[in-house]
Amino acid sequence: MNDASFHLTPNDVRGHQFTRTMRGYDRLEVDAFRDRVADELDRLLRERLQTEERIRNATEQLRAFRERERALNDALIAAQQLRAEAKQAADRERDMVLREARAEGEGLVERARGDERLVRERAEAAARQFSAYVAAFRALLERQMAELDVLEGHAKTIVQVQTEALTASLSNEENGYR
Repeated sequence: MNDASFHLTPNDVRGHQFTRTMRGYDRLEVDAFRDRVADELDRLLRERLQTEERIRNATEQLRAFRERERALNDALIAAQQLRAEAKQAADRERDMVLREARAEGEGLVERARGDERLVRERAEAAARQFSAYVAAFRALLERQMAELDVLEGHAKTIVQVQTEALTASLSNEENGYR
């Protein structure tokens, strides 16, 4: 048998009945093998269909790519023709833009110099204000520290007086009980 005349399907394999003989093969083993062959045939047929589908897709993509290539080639030729014209127009426009840019640049430099002077003056004023703020804050903190020192002295005095009073009270109680 050649490949073209012999078409075997998984159902053919599953449904094929073998003739029984006295000393034939083990029926369960033949059935199991037949099922494995049918499953493999199923897998191969699915794989073949998937491969054919991939080939169809690849062929379609190739056709689309060739059409795009032709379109790109046509566009390239048109672009090359326009390039010379565009270059001439660009050269003319470049010269005009350069003249305008030089004039505008000079104006921007002058304005930037003025802005720089203003920013420098403001920065110096801010630095002076900050120094004055720091000095005032330092003086405030020093006054607060002096007040804390006074309060701490008062607190020590109060603790000392209370300790002496407690000691005297305890002495009086001890003397009264003896």
